[in-house]
Amino acid sequence: MIPEDNRFESDPTDALPDDPGLPAGWVADAPDGDDPATVERLTELLRDHERAGRGWAGSGEEEVLVEVSERGLIMRENLVVRDPDGRIQAWGSVHDRAEGRMLFVHIVARDVDQRTADRCSEVLFEWAESQARAVGAARGLAEQQIDTGSFADDERQHAWLADAGFERVRTWWQMSRSVEAAEAELVPDPARWERKGVVFRLVERQGGHDSGGMPDEADLRAVHDVLEGAFTDHFNSSEETFDEFIHRLREDPGHRWDHWWLAEIVDGEGGEPEPAGALVGTVSESGTGPDGSYVSYLGVLESARGRGVATGLLRTIIADAAARGRDRVGLEVDADSPTGADGLYTAMGWGTKYVTESWHKDVTVT
Repeated sequence: MIPEDNRFESDPTDALPDDPGLPAGWVADAPDGDDPATVERLTELLRDHERAGRGWAGSGEEEVLVEVSERGLIMRENLVVRDPDGRIQAWGSVHDRAEGRMLFVHIVARDVDQRTADRCSEVLFEWAESQARAVGAARGLAEQQIDTGSFADDERQHAWLADAGFERVRTWWQMSRSVEAAEAELVPDPARWERKGVVFRLVERQGGHDSGGMPDEADLRAVHDVLEGAFTDHFNSSEETFDEFIHRLREDPGHRWDHWWLAEIVDGEGGEPEPAGALVGTVSESGTGPDGSYVSYLGVLESARGRGVATGLLRTIIADAAARGRDRVGLEVDADSPTGADGLYTAMGWGTKYVTESWHKDVTVT
């Protein structure tokens, strides 16, 4: 369930020591997500972080607003560290992602001297651990996981994470596939098509697919149920309620209801269709060229694997992207996926663009 008030400590003074040990004139406080200058500076920090870690920046203000806007703060809290001139030089964000799992964003400016940068980093980690205890206690847990990420080549970040007691636990391949206009014909109609007893279709919308109406709740629940079932045997799977799931995905800047597909088994005459797979896509907007599509989630129930469900869903989003004039489809895959999904992606034309890592730390709550 989505709480009326988030489960974190909203006042930094309650989540940090009285003296956080910052250099003279430096302060830690909560950022104002309604202040354009603050959002602009956080965007600059995020983009610099991306350039240093993978060689290029892809985020914009929308990604920052997910963390600091009023809507985002329902499940998040933020901390910034300012220099004596009031300029933000470090930023942390915690996200109450699901029971037992708290996501943590950790960014420190690249042009700060090493000693000061180290202390800023330590303050962010201290704050995150305090927030982990707060959210874990609110959820009635004895232990709360902090889940944070790093680009594979960001050695500065790796050193800080290791020093703070985090363990590198997983590697993720960020993959991309180019899309050609002719691939709009990969499937008869991305809105609905059928192959060998499997129907691939968009989630239903009130008033029809072109109405702009809200999606059918039963279909959304079917997507949620399929993904929960499909990822049970996946790394770090955490149960997420339907409300948490819908709230979180609607926050994505690329969210579009007409990028949600269901795959249903329709074997036999007169039988009820059985949800077997789901794909949640988003749009990756570009300011310099064509937009792309992105596979945020792709799941197939174990009972339906081997029937071409995943391939059919991927062909559907490729055809949809081509029909929209997009030039690529991206996705993320666990390098150690138990389903061997990376082999399917490679066979269908995806290649690794860059690599990220998951780092975890378990915090004792009580």
